[in-house]
Parts: sequence; structure tokens; C-alpha cells
Amino acid sequence: MEIILKEDIIGLGYKNDIVTVKDGYGRNYLIPQGKGVIASKSARKVLAENLKQQADKLAAQKAAAEKRAEALKDVVVEIAAKVSTGGQLYGSVNAAIVAEELAKKGVEIDRKIITMREIRKVGEYEATVHFHKEVEIKVPVQVVAENVPEEEEVAAEEKATEAKAPVKEKATKTAETETPASEDAPEEEKAVETPVAEAETPATEEEAPAAE
Repeated sequence: MEIILKEDIIGLGYKNDIVTVKDGYGRNYLIPQGKGVIASKSARKVLAENLKQQADKLAAQKAAAEKRAEALKDVVVEIAAKVSTGGQLYGSVNAAIVAEELAKKGVEIDRKIITMREIRKVGEYEATVHFHKEVEIKVPVQVVAENVPEEEEVAAEEKATEAKAPVKEKATKTAETETPASEDAPEEEKAVETPVAEAETPATEEEAPAAE
């Protein structure tokens, strides 16, 4: 179904946009929440008249959005966070945190107009700020490790792992070397016992004539 949006919904559209959505989403969420109306013939006519009257106002809104975007042109958001030995963050960096960092730089941004993927590892990323349906800007986000000494611990752990590997291999080889020795033992015992049995047999035969 087609809906005329009554407000901006990031990822779907902006106020006065006509968008196509699933019936359930439109009837069960957008319309009951007052976020949109069915794009009927009469609603479209009213929208066209309103847009004509609001043309000057919309132009002013776009100009204001462009000015705000210009303020972020050279801004880089840097966030220091604690990380584990694997470089993973304890927690994550999201739109709310980026908005807080921008506020510290004197740029007040509603987190709802920021879109980005949730960050869980140190590195360089981007957040997109949507000021207007025709005005948006990408802001670089750099996440660095706050606990730098952790890198030394990582190196120490890697060395410890490498040091343990040869010991395990040596132990395995020692076990393999000892195995044939235990297998040979029964044959040696057998070889010693066999001649003794053969030596005793003739002694019995020699005693037979003495009985006569």
C-alpha cells in the first residue's frame, strides 16, 4: 500500500513523501501512530496544495540543513574505548555515543538522524547524519584503544603460546619412541624361555634306561 508520511522516518522516507509499504506495517503501525495516511486521490490533492504553499518554507529548511551539514564537513569523531586482548571492545559504539561526542565538539545532533552500524572493534568507520531529505553528510568515526598497554599483554600471550607448542610436540615424540620398547618386551621373554624348555626335555629321556 502507498502511504503519505507525516514525519521523517529514517530508512523509509521524509515528511510528505509517498512511500510503498506492506499493508500490515501501514495499517498496524504508521497510520495508528499518526506517522502517515493512506495516499488516496483526495489525500494526494491536499498534499500537492500544501507543498505549493510551503515551497518557500521547505527551501528555508533545506538551506538550514545545508548550513548544519557544513559545520560537520571537517569533523572527525574520535572515541577511545577499553578493548580486550583480541581487539574487541568492552561494549559497543552506536549512534547515541557518536551524538554525545559531536555535542562535545559543539554540534548538537539528535541521535535519531544518525545511521551507522554498531561498532564492536577498534578501527575506522563512518556515520551518516541525515539533516534533510536532500541533505546528508558522512562523518568519519575512529575508535582507538584506551588501554594501550594491552598490546604488550597480547604480545606476551602470543610468545607464551609459541613457547608451549614445542614442549607439547616433544612430549608427543617421546611417547611415540617409548611405544616400540613395550611391544618388544614380550618377544624377548619368549626367546629366553623357549631354550630352557628344550633343554629340560632330553634330561627326562636319559633317565629311562636306569630303571631297567
